[in-house]
Amino acid sequence: GVQYSLKKIVTTGYAGLNLQYFFTAGPDECKCWTIRKGTLAPQAAGTIHTDFEKGFVKAEVMSFEDLKKHETEAAVKAAGRYRSEGKAYEVQDGDVIFFRFNVSAGGKKK
Repeated sequence: GVQYSLKKIVTTGYAGLNLQYFFTAGPDECKCWTIRKGTLAPQAAGTIHTDFEKGFVKAEVMSFEDLKKHETEAAVKAAGRYRSEGKAYEVQDGDVIFFRFNVSAGGKKK
């Protein structure tokens, strides 16, 4: 049907353009961000805000599949599937990421 066709169009388009996505999530919202395949964590953070890239400290990562399987962040952590990644981490399609960053001046961590 239409839903299958739409999914196939989007999937084929993303693949053809060498794109993928990652998610950020908080208590009130979940957002999907589009990046090129091969993007490193600091540059992915920069798609959200330039300060995130400039002050990148680490990325706390879980896969969407792990979140779907275990249902909560706490359960993903308990299963040992939540990890901390550094500047050389290549973001994977469907990652759910919490970025840790530090923007100088006051040295506040976000």
